[in-house]
Amino acid sequence: MENTKPKSRRGFASMDPARRKEIASKGGRSVPKEKRAFFTHTGLAATAGSKGGKSVGAGERAFSQDRTLASRAGKKSREKS
Repeated sequence: MENTKPKSRRGFASMDPARRKEIASKGGRSVPKEKRAFFTHTGLAATAGSKGGKSVGAGERAFSQDRTLASRAGKKSREKS
């Protein structure tokens, strides 16, 4: 006999979806645009963007581990174009 207990819904999980959305949306509005690093330092944004996945070793990247996953992603990308 399997001993299963229902998961308790605490915190965010227990709130109604509208309340969760309200709280989550505050994160993006907590800092004025002019004080956001990428807004004031476009060079910093460009540098961060160019790093892409370079901080993760090639052996740890999802696509290098799963060729089928990479293939499916490529197909999806072509379908949307």
